[in-house]
Amino acid sequence: MSAVFMAASCGGLKRARNVPPPAARVKRFLVPLSPGVHKCVPAVHVLCWCHDTGPAMKVVHIDDAIVVVHKPAGLLAVPGRGEAGRDNLAARVQVRHADALVVHRLDMATSGLMLFARGAAVQRQLGMAFARGEVAKTYVAVVEGAVDGELGTIEAALAADWPNRPRQVVDLRLGKPSLTHWRVLERYTDSTRLQLQPVTGRTHQLRVHLQWLGHPIRGDALYAPLPLRSDRLLLHACRLAFTHPQTGGACTFDCPAEF
Repeated sequence: MSAVFMAASCGGLKRARNVPPPAARVKRFLVPLSPGVHKCVPAVHVLCWCHDTGPAMKVVHIDDAIVVVHKPAGLLAVPGRGEAGRDNLAARVQVRHADALVVHRLDMATSGLMLFARGAAVQRQLGMAFARGEVAKTYVAVVEGAVDGELGTIEAALAADWPNRPRQVVDLRLGKPSLTHWRVLERYTDSTRLQLQPVTGRTHQLRVHLQWLGHPIRGDALYAPLPLRSDRLLLHACRLAFTHPQTGGACTFDCPAEF
């Protein structure tokens, strides 16, 4: 029996058209952000606001293998060292789906899509897909100043800034290789909206790369010069594209930025 393919986004569900598999999208320089419909797998889709003590999260998609959630800015993805019991996205998801396990993370200040695996076997499978670069991640950011050019690549190795943790720094000699593609989406009077695609997944990679480029992300309390021009970090994980670990189907989830 042929599968029925659907698409999921923060706005709802739509019938899917034929699209290239995630691997093909990963190899492209940048994935356009124009509205579209993408393949996903048959599933029970849940679109609901979950109100807890902190900012509300939104469940975008759930099936037998994965949970996709929109994390609001200001909510921890997972508790750090010494933060046991603090409100966080992983704990909220696990209250409703006890088998949901973390696959990747977003900074507390970053909003957008996070993927959870249902069970250890799926977690290993998705973790390997992230490690092999088979998951395409797309972000939107508003950065300070007028960026030169329309698109480009930032290739600058990153390392921990140990005296100033959790900050990271560009260290071309000792740092880990780090690569980010960027493209201008819109220009404003004193800032620029960018589409960002990190090829690697280093801690604070997008924030440090853009600071190093001379255009820190607006509202970045760690890396932007004071005074801050936004009451939040203007960085949002707007798209995830990957191969479904259970069916092998192509999945793309979109969630537009609210800034």
